[in-house]
Amino acid sequence: MKKVFITTIFTIATMVLCACPVCERAKAKIAFGRLSHGALPTSKWEYVAVWIVVLMVVLTLIYSIKWLINPKEKNQNHIKYSILNFE
Repeated sequence: MKKVFITTIFTIATMVLCACPVCERAKAKIAFGRLSHGALPTSKWEYVAVWIVVLMVVLTLIYSIKWLINPKEKNQNHIKYSILNFE
């Protein structure tokens, strides 16, 4: 069962990550290659915008996980103490 599940996940991921033949011919292989459908960015400013957004998403994910695991909130008047009762 585990092998079937893993095979299915990899098959779906392969199908999602590969562009269709029409999109593949229309794209430059330098940038995103077979990883996307549609038109690629046409100017360098569009690449800058995409990478800024990617950086923002990665930083948001990192800090969300970090503060979810260890919030370091010790103030006794914090709103979480009105909900949580540790007694």
